[in-house]
Amino acid sequence: MALFKRGNTWWAYIWIDGVRHNKSTNTSNRRQAELIERQFHDELNEARHRLPQLKPEMTFAELVGRFIAAGMGKPHSLDRLNHLLPFFSEMQLADINKSAIRKFRKERQAPQMVAVGKKGKKKLKTIKPATVNRDLSVLRRILYWSVEEGYLAANPMGRLRLERERRTKRPVMSVSEEIKLIAAAPEHLQRITLCALDTGMRRGEILHQQWEDIDFDNRILSVSSSKTPEGEMRDIPLTSRLYAMLVANQKDSGPIFTFEGNALKNFKTTWGASLRRSGIRHFRFHDLRHTANTRMMLAGVLQEVRREIIGHASQRSRDVNDRYTQIELPEKREAILKLEAWLRNELERQAQLLILQEGKPIPPQSSTELPTKEQANDGSEHSTAVA
Repeated sequence: MALFKRGNTWWAYIWIDGVRHNKSTNTSNRRQAELIERQFHDELNEARHRLPQLKPEMTFAELVGRFIAAGMGKPHSLDRLNHLLPFFSEMQLADINKSAIRKFRKERQAPQMVAVGKKGKKKLKTIKPATVNRDLSVLRRILYWSVEEGYLAANPMGRLRLERERRTKRPVMSVSEEIKLIAAAPEHLQRITLCALDTGMRRGEILHQQWEDIDFDNRILSVSSSKTPEGEMRDIPLTSRLYAMLVANQKDSGPIFTFEGNALKNFKTTWGASLRRSGIRHFRFHDLRHTANTRMMLAGVLQEVRREIIGHASQRSRDVNDRYTQIELPEKREAILKLEAWLRNELERQAQLLILQEGKPIPPQSSTELPTKEQANDGSEHSTAVA
């Protein structure tokens, strides 16, 4: 390193690996020039060894912008950012610590008045700890990415324990509730509901399903798109009623589940309206996946086979032995046959309850047919009387 004065300004000259680097210090003060020269040398040395350029002064909003620009933002992450950015956007990365996270949790869980329904009626709502945990999981993932990119030396949330979550009840739809819901739903939602109940597929998997992925000769549906690697390209044998529905609407290509010829992206409004018309209790659409799993369990299907059909990705539900267990297609076909047999028995039981209530014979509902609205309304009145 060397300092040379040009006129009234000191210049720094540094040689690294035989290459000379020069820079003006823009000062006539020798001591200040020496400090600038050392800083210049350190910058060159870091670049030489490719050391990370830490930027703890960067704001969280800027970090999020780079995170999204790098293609790391998934739909789930982007949705959670709607709650994270109002609190952390102007905060520097160096200021994000456990204290700031405690303040965020307290503010997020504070009771708030929100508009509910079409009339916008105000209702007091409190966020559950599990919801805040989902927000903080996204925040932790973004901070880990900042460490990978060299903006932070360590993740301040690396050893932060999330709040323990209480178990929530997962409702299982009964066959009688299924009949009422399908009768009250429009045709396109009937098909989607039937597919979810007989396959356990996720909403996104169902809406992305293509006609090209159905093997009608062998009665097999291949899941083409899934949120998890375990869920993709799994083969699901078709039940008789699902196969009959698909054959009746068969096309050469394109999405299977459409509305007025257009691919569906969401049906939240239609789902809620169908639930209200049917008069049954509230269900999330994802509860149909849990219902399908429960029905197969009641039908005697082994846990490993159920996982392969439904495409569970949770590592907590797997053990080391699963790695050596290969579920073949014949076992899946046997599982679907058990599910159909269980469904027939439930439909016959529902018919017998109606016979006992009215004292007249009513033929059992076939498992391959969808009920009419008149049948569903009759069933609703009788099930209410029995209850």
